[in-house]
Formats: sequence, structure tokens, C-alpha cells
Amino acid sequence: MSRRVSRPATASSRSRMLLTGYFLGMGVVMAIWGARMPAVQHAAHLSTAQLSWVLLAAALGMVAGLQAGGRLARPNRLPVLLMGGAVGLAGALAVLGQCRTLASLLVAALAFGAAHGVVDVAANSAAVRCQNAYGRLIMSSLHAAYSLGALGAAALAAATAATSHHTLFLATGLALTVAVLAAGPTTLALDGTDQPPTLSGGVTAVALPRGRLWLLGALAASSLLGEGAAADWAAVHVHTLGGTTTAAASAFALYSAGMTLGRLTGDRLTTAFATPTVVRAGAVLAAAGLTTGVLANSVPAALTGWTVFGLGLSTTVPCLITAVGRGGPKAVATVSVTGYLGLLAGPALIGALASATTLPTALLLPALLAATLAVLAHRALENPAP
Repeated sequence: MSRRVSRPATASSRSRMLLTGYFLGMGVVMAIWGARMPAVQHAAHLSTAQLSWVLLAAALGMVAGLQAGGRLARPNRLPVLLMGGAVGLAGALAVLGQCRTLASLLVAALAFGAAHGVVDVAANSAAVRCQNAYGRLIMSSLHAAYSLGALGAAALAAATAATSHHTLFLATGLALTVAVLAAGPTTLALDGTDQPPTLSGGVTAVALPRGRLWLLGALAASSLLGEGAAADWAAVHVHTLGGTTTAAASAFALYSAGMTLGRLTGDRLTTAFATPTVVRAGAVLAAAGLTTGVLANSVPAALTGWTVFGLGLSTTVPCLITAVGRGGPKAVATVSVTGYLGLLAGPALIGALASATTLPTALLLPALLAATLAVLAHRALENPAP
């Protein structure tokens, strides 16, 4: 009997390590792409407006990839989608580094976004299955791997600033492709072996009420809008307060560090205090941190505020994915699409508000949305299974 218990435990542990690698790789790719964006713009002689078209192409590809991944993802297809999406993402990054024209960048960015969407749905759907097999919460730690990958890649991009982005993109793409192919046998073993035997190799998806699904999506959009605000506006905010170039550059790094720390401890917190309580407390912390950082009007307060903001929001998306996971990959894709719309539209919305008012006033929007998240957390996450 002991052997029967140990086999699924070993399989789920192996699956967890594998998925940690996939999340880590996604974080690496996205950080490398974002950190060397100015070099991409310079190499292709793009204006700001033309670069916006490239980013829009990536966004449209991501939405299409998320929707396609949601339709295609089935338990027996997840390994193929994981591998295909990851190789496609790494390959698209390598191609993006070689593009010299707007037209080629648009095509490559569209493919890049589509591959990202597919691997995102597949990885999160597989993570839900792995978490079910594990018998305890591990989603937050998996998303922490994404944050760690992004932090490490951002440091790598900074350390290799003298190296051309063509070389960096190609080397990163090739290295990740080799890693995915090397992990192929383990990835293919995800088909069924990541589930407890009592579930007959899979968890049956349950139809989530439409109202709950859209509420989870709206909360994901609110949280990811804050992430987009931190990525695009944290450095600008610190700079407008008179911060040095180093201080401004550290704003998003501190936000990311806060989010990583929160995700590394998130599973233990949600196990001890229940998901709705942790998400609500984190959202209150995020709202208070950013509001204080914006209103205090000083560089130290701003840096502290962005750090606390990242810490507070850290558990939100992993908890939302866990809640929606019972609905299957299509439900995960629906919430992911809505969430990414917040991520993509948020920075532009804050820019428009800043033009009409001031940047500090505009940055109160993500703080307000965090407060709204705190109010609705229990309604969205209490007893997530219908």
C-alpha cells in the first residue's frame, strides 16, 4: 500500500518542479523583452507611435492565444500545448531580436503574443491539476517562480547592456528551447500522472456561474492594472519627485521584490487564514501602501509605497486562478483574457488621467481598485466551487 501512495506523490512533486521551470521561463522571456525594448525600437528606427503598434500586435496575439488555448486545452492536450507554446514563445523572442523593420516586428510580435497566451493557459491549467494532486495550495509558489524569473532576467539584461539585443534574444531563445525539449519526457508525463488515482486521471470541470466568472475576471483586471501601472509608471513617478536615475529604476524592482516575497509565502498564508481573508488583507495593504506613497510626495515614501503595493497584490492572481480552475481551461482563459486587458489598458488609462489631472492623482486609480478588490474578495472567493 505504501508504494501506491508514494507513486502519485512522486509524480506530483515532479510535476511541480517542471511547472516551476515553465513559470520561471515565462518570467525570463517577458523581462528580457521588456528590458531591451528601447534597443528593439532603435534597431528598427521606430517612432513611439510605431512601437505602440508593435506592442498592440503582441497584445492582440496574446488575447488570441489565450482564447485558442482555452478552447484547445484538455487534460490529454496540456503537455503538447505547454511544449508547443513554450518553444513558440522562445522562438518568437529569438526572431524578434533579428527584426529590422516595422513589418517584420509586427508579424513576430503577433506570434510572440499568441505563443505567450497559449503557454499561459496551459501552464495555469496544469498548475490547477498539479495543485489538486498535491492536496494543498502551491499556486502562489508557482507564480513566485515567474516573478523570480523576471527579476533574474531584468538583472541579466542590465548586466549585458553592452551586448546587442540581437545576441541576447537569440541566446535566451535557444537556451529555453533546449530546456523545454530536454524536459519533454517529463512534460508528456503530465497526462494523467499529475492527478490522484481516485480522480481517474483528471478533474472534471464544473460550469461556473457566469456572474462569478465575470467577477473573478474583473478582479483579475483590477489587480493586473496595478501591475501595469507599476511597470510603466513607477519609475516615472519617482523621477517626477526628484529621484535619481538609480532611484527611479529601482521603483519597479522593489515592487517586483515585494510581489515575489508575498508569493513565496502566499501558500502558507492562505492555508492558515483562508483565501478570501488573505486576498482582502493584501488588497487593503496594497491600497494603503500606494496611497501613502503617492500622497507623501517624497522619494523614500514612493519607493516604500510601490514595495508595499507589490507585496499586497502578490497573492491575488494565484488565488483567482485557483478559484476559477474548477471551471477548466476555458474558464481560466476567460479570466486571463479579462485580466490581461486590465494589464494592457491600465498604463494608457493612467496616462490619459495624468494628462487631464496630475500623475499622483492618476496613480490613485490602482489604489482605488485595490480597495474595491478588498471589498469584493469574500464574495468572489468564498466557496469558489459552485
